[in-house]
Amino acid sequence: MKARVYVTLKEGVLDPQGKAIGNALGSLGFKNVKDVRVGKFFEIELVGINASQADSQLKEMCENLLASTVIEDFRFEIIQG
Repeated sequence: MKARVYVTLKEGVLDPQGKAIGNALGSLGFKNVKDVRVGKFFEIELVGINASQADSQLKEMCENLLASTVIEDFRFEIIQG
């Protein structure tokens, strides 16, 4: 099975990279862009475990390595198949 993990900055945390991208998009003529927030995306392939175990392990992976939980939120989805 595969999992997709999304990590984003928490609301209220400044995102200078997102701000720079938003300004660049405005400079390129995309005037309708109000805000840009930058995040991380991981695709992880898991073997030898069931969905419940995958859920538990993914949560642990996020809390221990993939996300800085003080300033970032995470969510993931498990894709069977």
